[in-house]
Amino acid sequence: MRRFFVSCLVGLSILGAAQAQPQPRNVVLFIADGLRDGLVNAVNAPAMDGLMKAGVRFTNTHSLFPTFTMPNATAMATGHMLGDTGQFGNTIYTAFPVPGAGESLTPFLESDPVLGDVDAHFAGNYLNEETILRAAHAQGLSTASIGKLGPSLVFDHTARSGQDSILIDDSTGRPSGIPLSDDLRTRLDAAGLPLQAPTRGANGLAGTADSPGTLAANVEQQGYFTDVATKAVLPLFKARGKPFVLVYWSRDPDGTQHNQGDSLGRLVPGINGPTSLAAIRNADANLAALLGALKALGLAETTDVIVTSDHGFSTISKESGTSFAASQAYKGVPKGQLPPGFLAIDLAHDLGLGLFDPDARGIRLAADAFPSRANGLIGADPAKPEVVVAANGGSDLVYLPNGDRALVRRVVDALARQDYVSGLFVSATLGPIPGTLPLSAIALDGSALTPMPAIVVNFRSFSTGCADPTTCGVEVSDTGLQQGQGMHGSFSRADTRNVMGAAGPSFRAGLASAVPASNADLGKTIAQLLGLTIPGKGRLVGRVLTEALANGSTPTFARAELRSEPDATGHVTALAYQTVGEIRYFDAAGYPGRTLGLDNSPAVSAAAEAH
Repeated sequence: MRRFFVSCLVGLSILGAAQAQPQPRNVVLFIADGLRDGLVNAVNAPAMDGLMKAGVRFTNTHSLFPTFTMPNATAMATGHMLGDTGQFGNTIYTAFPVPGAGESLTPFLESDPVLGDVDAHFAGNYLNEETILRAAHAQGLSTASIGKLGPSLVFDHTARSGQDSILIDDSTGRPSGIPLSDDLRTRLDAAGLPLQAPTRGANGLAGTADSPGTLAANVEQQGYFTDVATKAVLPLFKARGKPFVLVYWSRDPDGTQHNQGDSLGRLVPGINGPTSLAAIRNADANLAALLGALKALGLAETTDVIVTSDHGFSTISKESGTSFAASQAYKGVPKGQLPPGFLAIDLAHDLGLGLFDPDARGIRLAADAFPSRANGLIGADPAKPEVVVAANGGSDLVYLPNGDRALVRRVVDALARQDYVSGLFVSATLGPIPGTLPLSAIALDGSALTPMPAIVVNFRSFSTGCADPTTCGVEVSDTGLQQGQGMHGSFSRADTRNVMGAAGPSFRAGLASAVPASNADLGKTIAQLLGLTIPGKGRLVGRVLTEALANGSTPTFARAELRSEPDATGHVTALAYQTVGEIRYFDAAGYPGRTLGLDNSPAVSAAAEAH
């Protein structure tokens, strides 16, 4: 009897301990690509606005510079900044011909085959860091990443069988796509959903200098992704009965803002026309459907939902009064405007060197031709370029494969003479150069495996004069898109100010947080929510957003500004930033007066007053 009584006590003790354990949390990360924070309100985006009002809205947000999709996707996926991941842009210089990119040395990485090629070249993992989905799957969680081609795969890019994480993007059901598991195929069939993702259709039409781009949001493709998530993936996860993490990457409003035909050749309305607003509503409707499915499946009470955007957005300008390229005539380019590849053309001209197209088998470009994808190989031999330009949009990457210190100064001098340049960042290995700041100042010098740029070039930005300048920013862009369409990538506050909010059992309710936060912080925060321990190889990391968590502490922060020594013409590269502990959050940078959000005020001490 005594033995039975003791056994009962032990059993009750074990049961009590089990009941006291916190319930496992699920996480949904929803990324509205290119969404500007100032446009998230009850009219434009009621689901997002409602979620942030119920939970947390971060009001001091930061996209990582260069403010492009793939760099910020890697920050969310790993919690590391770009100097560690090596994802310096959507297009980078790899120093080897990439098969999936037509043997280009400057591949565009929003591609499943290209990511596979780059991974294979860099020891199986070009990021050199483990992602949250890879770590979550290894610990037995259900994992999925659905949406836009490129960033969706980054969250679990080293496992391409389709048997671990569920990976759904534009290439699903096509030879270049990640395979579907048998479980998912069965669920898709039962839901009456096709096994092949639809294309963007009319939404993918960018137009030309003579014909406007799209007037349609990306409704059909994202409707498919949403149906896959709500009718197949979430029910499958519920049936498994395990905690899960789901990433949903909405191409809208980014894709539509890039291609919109509301403002051909005009800076107003630019990306604030009806087509762009329809794209915001489309993304919001996708989120509303996901929230509805979580509720219907009984998962809402145990699921944390995080909403972010990878970067802000700006309208494209193609104007310059100093560019040699803008003074030339090119087929399909309006007279006097900057052609695609203007930076490469101008540098080749100023250096007196040949210009070759890395995306067209290295052909030498004639005087009346521009690079097909704006990238350039500069020198006498395309196989041994002296300068490489990886064009990205609102900023470009310049590489010097030979590390020539004399050449870098010539390149910097040439760039500083251009009115479209606003700030230069140079690798410290090339020595201090007046008018520039080191790449380490903006967390681009770390443990990356991919080649580090010699120079990152920020382009000029300004506002068209609306009440909130970050919603009507304009930037010079090295792109095949037209003036009046949309781009990002600059150090303008219009591009660095992204959207961030969260709600769920782990988060506070009704909080507007003014503490600086970034996309790298999201990676660290999600890892903590899921109970993951992910050893890092690099040290450029974000932090856990404790101020947003229930019973979490709120850190102090400070504002500061860093300025370079002036160059011979008086140009100074200035960087406005904030700090939480040792972590820097970059607001805006460039030449004062040429970057939106960066004024002409005197430098503030790094010991600026904490808030």
